[in-house]
Amino acid sequence: MYPKVSVSFLIVAILKISYVKTQWNTKDFMKREHSLIKPYYGSGIDIPFWQFIGSTMVTPNYIRLTPDLQSKSGAIWNTVPVTVRNWDLQVLFKVHGKGKNLFGDGFVIWYAKDILQDGPVFGNKDFFQGLAIILDTYSNHNGPHNHQHPYISAMINNGSLHYDHDRDGTHTQLAGCEAKFRNLDHDTHISIKYEGDVLTVSTDIENRAAWKQCLQVEGVILPTGYHFGLSATTGDLSDNHDIISIRLFELDPPNDASLGEDRSNVLPSATFFEPPREHVEDPKPSSWSGIKLFLVMLLGGIGLVVAVVVGIMFYQKQQEKSRKHFY
Repeated sequence: MYPKVSVSFLIVAILKISYVKTQWNTKDFMKREHSLIKPYYGSGIDIPFWQFIGSTMVTPNYIRLTPDLQSKSGAIWNTVPVTVRNWDLQVLFKVHGKGKNLFGDGFVIWYAKDILQDGPVFGNKDFFQGLAIILDTYSNHNGPHNHQHPYISAMINNGSLHYDHDRDGTHTQLAGCEAKFRNLDHDTHISIKYEGDVLTVSTDIENRAAWKQCLQVEGVILPTGYHFGLSATTGDLSDNHDIISIRLFELDPPNDASLGEDRSNVLPSATFFEPPREHVEDPKPSSWSGIKLFLVMLLGGIGLVVAVVVGIMFYQKQQEKSRKHFY
């Protein structure tokens, strides 16, 4: 006879197994050399394993990449190269400012080869190698959009692609989603998970303590040995871009045979990456269109004047006829 096992015992056992698995994938394997949590400072004014440039300011409660001022640029980079294959980067951030309808520009979470290089792509170099998760708050696109801002998108670059600001990077993005993360009173989180060559970006911007998937792309190849970083810029419009914490969790299962593959020299790529489209300027009125508009307005004005003159002449003739009949 087999011993009787109660249903409640089975439920508790299953819950315990699930709990252990969840904990294994989050807290137990946090990589402190790639994480940034309060208190930020080590000895003196340096932050262990991190360097910052530009307008970046470190306070006791947050790291501000840019203040809510025009034409600012700042970045912070992890100086330790990443050796794990599968990981989950979780960032607690806050984007806020005085602007109600107009604000910008946004910030980027990087996994890139080169670090501490100021440039035009939200405070980092163009033609980068690696992964960019772009949290864009301002639309540069003059033409019609199929989405609203703020907008989160992913871009993979092997060093040959140009980020087109005029098109908000829509010609080189892998995928994206709308995310209203600006000027919220509660904490806002983003998770960037890279596991089994699958890139998954999720958010918690509704303060529900649960992840909501933004995008998922299969067939993404990222090398080891790159660095995590965050950068932000403001232009004519501005915002505070604050980073409160960064946590990296290792997701490498100990018995995964594929971990023996050397990924240190591969180029970043994506299987389903669409070739970049050519930049096409938004249609603008031609000089001939302007001339036609001017002629139409001119002829319309002349026609109005002629109509008024004819009306006055007709009125005067009618008055003369009336006087003749009267006499």
